[in-house]
Amino acid sequence: MIELMFVACLSAQPTACQDRSLLFTDDVSVMTCMMAAQAELARWARNHPAQQVRRWTCRHVAEGNARA
Repeated sequence: MIELMFVACLSAQPTACQDRSLLFTDDVSVMTCMMAAQAELARWARNHPAQQVRRWTCRHVAEGNARA
């Protein structure tokens, strides 16, 4: 499984940040995640207008270790 990990901070409180993640199915590679990340994060940001994405990365993750 591939995980798009990112840090999201409240726009009104830039120091109030949380780790977030989006999961991709097994048929997606890390490279595919990297290429799709900006579009996925833009979609996430549109649905969460009070938050800003600060940084992100793609990684392999075991199913039991994924964050929501």
